[in-house]
Amino acid sequence: MHIAAIQMVSGTALDDNLQAAAVLLAQAAQQGAELAVLPEYFCTMGRRDTDKLAIQERFGEGRIQAFLAEQAHTHGLWIVGGTLPLSTAQPDRVYNSSLVFDPQGRCVARYDKVHLFRFDNGREAYDESRVLVAGAQPVAFDLPSRDGHRWRVGLSVCYDLRFAELYRAYAAQGADLLLVPSAFTFTTGQAHWDVLLRARAVENLCFVAAAAQGGVHENGRRTWGHSLVADPWGAVLAQQAQEPGVVLAEMDAGRLAAVRAQLPALQHRAL
Repeated sequence: MHIAAIQMVSGTALDDNLQAAAVLLAQAAQQGAELAVLPEYFCTMGRRDTDKLAIQERFGEGRIQAFLAEQAHTHGLWIVGGTLPLSTAQPDRVYNSSLVFDPQGRCVARYDKVHLFRFDNGREAYDESRVLVAGAQPVAFDLPSRDGHRWRVGLSVCYDLRFAELYRAYAAQGADLLLVPSAFTFTTGQAHWDVLLRARAVENLCFVAAAAQGGVHENGRRTWGHSLVADPWGAVLAQQAQEPGVVLAEMDAGRLAAVRAQLPALQHRAL
């Protein structure tokens, strides 16, 4: 199955971001992708954390969700909509949610980001809990691909990548593919992005696909990018450093089975 990890440099205007995503999704479909993954906050990178509140949607309705459904149906693609802000019971808080749409345009899975990022090195500081409500549970879904393999796909978002127990839970559920739409800062990405993604692939004997924001944004923030697809042996199959683009790779179910057969580490767990 061909997968596309879509890299963006989203700005503050929703219309512009949706237009940019539409162009990249069309490219992914034209290149033969069956699954396309957008980055975290593909729909907005606001000037302030609270800008997310202005474009929040109720689950099951809204312009961003309609856009994702239409794109999936138009291109016959499975689409993981990076993340978008979904309403909570608190007027000043939203979920950072990753929604999955099948090729008919139906939403088949929702994951709310569980781990909320906080970072302060004296020069740059972030605290997602000021605006976000954390999700409560892992979410996986099944994707029956054209090659006859049924892929078990585990969902995660950005900062989740640092918490190995989430991905181990997916491995215990039989996951074949782990998705990590992200907006890693340049500072933390430069230090940890590649090693964390490859570790999650190796320790869980899964493919990993990470679609990232990658560049200098209108709000002045700089994101690391380096969207990639890694195989279960930790090899990077495709990657793009910066700027918008489509990172396309083929995931081979036979390769997955072979790696798991030669090194059955998942069967050797003792704890």
